[in-house]
Amino acid sequence: MTPMRSRLAPTLALAGGIGFACAWVLLAQATGRQCSWMAVLAALDAALLLRMVRVQPGMARAAWGVLATVLTIALANWGIVATELGKVTGLAPWTSLGRLGFEHGWLLARLANGAVDLAWLGAGIVVAAVSCR
Repeated sequence: MTPMRSRLAPTLALAGGIGFACAWVLLAQATGRQCSWMAVLAALDAALLLRMVRVQPGMARAAWGVLATVLTIALANWGIVATELGKVTGLAPWTSLGRLGFEHGWLLARLANGAVDLAWLGAGIVVAAVSCR
């Protein structure tokens, strides 16, 4: 991988993860559900982005894909929890994002995600590892 591509891959994975997490949060707010199946689509999106940057196939690309997918999952769950909490407290979602503490956010995310949701999130990580290599 050339030096420019090696710097571009993490930047693109981060930007793609943030953008996909925003779409995931919007979908969750529109449907009133966690929409954990989006983790699989996030993995496929990461694979597509890494191929577009032409990151060489192999373990490094798989690692970037898994990292981007895990980041997307974490940001989406954080955003869903923050927007729901913001509704209750009367805060805008972006204000609630900054005020939500780690332990409180972690607790609410654990309560919101059931066994089926966790299976979808795990499937997303597996799809990322397979499709990005």
